Amino acid sequence: MNRICLTLTLLCVASFFLPLPAQRQFSTALVVISYLSFCLQTLRRHQDEIATQHQGFSSELDHANAQSILVAYASQTGFAEQIAVKTAQHLQDAGMTVAINSMATIKPETLSKTSRILFIVSTTGEGDAPDNAAAFTRLLMSQKIDLSHLHFAVLALGDRHYQQFCAFAHRLDHWLKHQHAHSLFDMIEVDNGDEGALRHWQHYLGLLSGHTEMADWSKPGYQEWILTERELLNPGSLGGPVYRIACIPPKNASVADYAWQAGDIAEIGPDYPPATNPVNNMVGRPALPHREYSISSLPADGKLELLVRQMHRPDGSLGIGSGWLTAYAEIGQSINLRIRENRNFHTPAHDCPLILIGNGTGLAGLRAHLKTRASSGHLRNWLFFGERNAAHDFFHREEILAWQTHGAISKLHLCFSRDQAERRYVQHALQEQGADIRAWVEQGAAILICGSLQGMAEDVHQTLSNLLGLDKLESMAELGLYRRDVY
Repeated sequence: MNRICLTLTLLCVASFFLPLPAQRQFSTALVVISYLSFCLQTLRRHQDEIATQHQGFSSELDHANAQSILVAYASQTGFAEQIAVKTAQHLQDAGMTVAINSMATIKPETLSKTSRILFIVSTTGEGDAPDNAAAFTRLLMSQKIDLSHLHFAVLALGDRHYQQFCAFAHRLDHWLKHQHAHSLFDMIEVDNGDEGALRHWQHYLGLLSGHTEMADWSKPGYQEWILTERELLNPGSLGGPVYRIACIPPKNASVADYAWQAGDIAEIGPDYPPATNPVNNMVGRPALPHREYSISSLPADGKLELLVRQMHRPDGSLGIGSGWLTAYAEIGQSINLRIRENRNFHTPAHDCPLILIGNGTGLAGLRAHLKTRASSGHLRNWLFFGERNAAHDFFHREEILAWQTHGAISKLHLCFSRDQAERRYVQHALQEQGADIRAWVEQGAAILICGSLQGMAEDVHQTLSNLLGLDKLESMAELGLYRRDVY
């Protein structure tokens, strides 16, 4: 590149010895050549930067195993590629074997020999694929390929100012599912680089890798709420203790100042357990990563409530988030909390029938939806809820039975798995009620699912696919009538 600059300089000097008309033509040519030289230099610099970013990662996996994963990106401006590199680094730091590559290089044989792929894709123009995914779209997504061995997830980058928000990511997700690939978790949409959505992606990366304690890519803009209530809901349960947690905003603020809707998420900033030795302060310790919980109350309740199961780490100590909320933080103490909008799990605005399905602490999100529906006078609600034992694990029993008595819940199916010799889960009740579920859906019903991703959510999705058909579920999702908040 330095040689090119020297050559251009010598040509400029030589041009002074030409006749005036020739000087003008020569100057025009030099401008064009200089511009092309600048473009080439910029391209090479970008390629060098990418090569540096990709150092330490192979471009493909030698073989598929439980700890290997391919990160594939489709990027127009470079942002998707940056997130792909951060994703790959996170997984590699967690001990996984990671390859990273552009979707331009993915061939049918890549898909056939890879068991897990994370797709990080942007949408350009009016719903188009980025240039480096054009061949993938034209050559692969036009085919029928058996991908029943493949597990995948999609991070969709877009801008809601465009009508076709994240359209390419949706087409990719749709195509993968119709090739019988299995989603590791639901697609995450990122509006204009939203950091909260990217933290949600990182949250799932932690679950995927088994390393949930890595620092947040970006620190949430917490507010200081006050922990006011902590109630054990399942004494004597065979499962882990579950607590109802309540917080109120700081002094001189009201809940109305922090409006949220049913389906929204509370990002909690946990702290370290109190030191046994007062001299052992937390000076120099890194900030702990955030934890996410479905909000189970509405602003009209005057407080923000959560449903938190106490978790344990492999060494027996309490989990970072659940330990902080259920044991270490004191009543009256400030809690770092940020409300994150989760518009893909909001309550349908119109008065359609609503089927709510969940298990365990997933009842939190469903409870907020039922509160919204009851306050709006939308009473055609059908709740499926599963836990271990009715005697100990029927969270919010009095409230739910009162809703049923007063008509806010028109149908209720409870599945307590340990109350009989044969295990019984919500998917079994769905199968038994298949005819009525189809009838509700024909009447325009929406379906909301909240709870554990492994087990419940997968089995429920498969059961509904069998009852309604995958095409029907996908069309409902496009209309906002099939929504999930699973973790």
